[in-house]
Amino acid sequence: MNIAPEELHTLGNLDLLTLPKTAFFCSRNYPGYIEYPTYMWAVEQRTNGHCVLSGFHSLLEQKVFRYLLQGEQQPIVYALGRGIRPNMKLEYELELAADQLLFLTPFEEELTIITQETADIRNLLIAELADQFFIPYMAAGGNLERLFFSGALDGKPIFTLDLAENEPLFRAGAELYQPEGLLGRPTMYSMSA
Repeated sequence: MNIAPEELHTLGNLDLLTLPKTAFFCSRNYPGYIEYPTYMWAVEQRTNGHCVLSGFHSLLEQKVFRYLLQGEQQPIVYALGRGIRPNMKLEYELELAADQLLFLTPFEEELTIITQETADIRNLLIAELADQFFIPYMAAGGNLERLFFSGALDGKPIFTLDLAENEPLFRAGAELYQPEGLLGRPTMYSMSA
């Protein structure tokens, strides 16, 4: 895709782009039982201060975003499938002032609605900027599966949950995500996986 940095519209701390970034993608329609291990992943990211990059579009992605925002100095890069709204500066004033948040988009402010095309462009941008991926669930036939098989994620590590539905991810080389635990010890989840 190769979008030049000067082509992006941004709001927030541009230095976050220099950090290693884990892209977080999850299909919109997901089974509820993936929430707990996904939250464990989010806890680990927040505890370790890892930069998370996402479009935060699906319900689970939005829940993780709200959780990550609670972390002091949690670096977050939020890629938008539309333009940056003028009120975002006020809405996220504290996080922006703390230099923990960056909104970015290739779209002008006048574009206010996310379409299939703008969502696809946003997802390609995320794939380009990410160093690795966490995909707890990928629904068959969805946008995420289309992105995955487009080759946009090729050559970068992908981590996922141990679910039968994620077999296509494992066949393509994804690795099993296992939380370390807050003190570096295995958790009950990682011991049973």
